[in-house]
Amino acid sequence: MCRPEHFTVSYRINPWMRPEHATDTALALDQWTRLYDTYRDLGFDVSLIDPLPGLPDMVYAANGGQVVDGVALTARFRHAERAAEGPAYAGWFRAHGFDVREAREVNEGEGDLLLVGKTIYAGTGFRTDPAAHDEVAATFGREVVSLRLVDPRYYHLDTAFAVLDPDGGPGSVAYLPSAFDAPSRAVLADRFPDAVLVGEADAAVLGLNCFSDGRHVVHAAQARAFAADLRERGFETVPVDLSELRRGGGGIKCCTLELRGVRTGEEATR
Repeated sequence: MCRPEHFTVSYRINPWMRPEHATDTALALDQWTRLYDTYRDLGFDVSLIDPLPGLPDMVYAANGGQVVDGVALTARFRHAERAAEGPAYAGWFRAHGFDVREAREVNEGEGDLLLVGKTIYAGTGFRTDPAAHDEVAATFGREVVSLRLVDPRYYHLDTAFAVLDPDGGPGSVAYLPSAFDAPSRAVLADRFPDAVLVGEADAAVLGLNCFSDGRHVVHAAQARAFAADLRERGFETVPVDLSELRRGGGGIKCCTLELRGVRTGEEATR
């Protein structure tokens, strides 16, 4: 995670961002701290990267790369405003003992690359280049399934698709059907016949931009119908309000990069 000490909305690279409206950095930091404390209360080991001046979106740590089996694939950002985040996160990975692989193609880390079971589901359409999906498959030696996003509000996969059970299975994800093109919807319906289908109202507060360990789901406090559906399925829901950070186009998952297979050998550190 990365503290939002420099968070503001000073440019517009997604529909959520409106630089003409002032942001409240202190409120963003307070909300982020509640998320950090929530993770600590749930027993997670949380590592921090130092925020850098001039990189207001660095708080969205999920975009900094993808880490699987101790290998870290660096991010290459679509927009110049975020380009320096890639090297910043790559330096952190190296300093903490990960096997770092430099990306050649444009990918925006776990924003568009989500692991379900042994398969990586990879978003494209707005940010990550389709060619990066082949690079991801070669880097991690895993099946990669491409999904095309068609609604610019859901420009990253993690805004429209949530992993509820990291082990996988027919009901292990949730998603907003209208965010995907028809072939992608067919793939999702085939692979996840028992998925939680989320409505527009909950998606519009970035309810799908959540984090789950397979039991607890940390989600946007405003996504009430989604939370009710999760409880019916036996999940423990943990609401957190990140409304100020949502003004930059990110939520709970955006603020959370999962580190799998870290240098000390533990199964997962976040």
